[in-house]
Amino acid sequence: MSRITPEQAEKLEWIRAEVEDGSDEHCFEVAAGEGDLIHIRQTDEPEKIVTTTQAKWHAFVLGVQNNEFDHFVDGVE
Repeated sequence: MSRITPEQAEKLEWIRAEVEDGSDEHCFEVAAGEGDLIHIRQTDEPEKIVTTTQAKWHAFVLGVQNNEFDHFVDGVE
């Protein structure tokens, strides 16, 4: 998987998942990159970017929709 440079990251259209309290800290952002690449980062550490493929991202989103990861947030208010 290729790494994305800070200059390339600045040019992407990042979609932010807002947190409940409305702050800009610790927000999750996703952007489509070249080809079939999907980039993921957090607003508090934008230089740390995880890159995956659209197929793997799609599988993850389906897993979230099917409650496959709910055990990670058990007990979180």
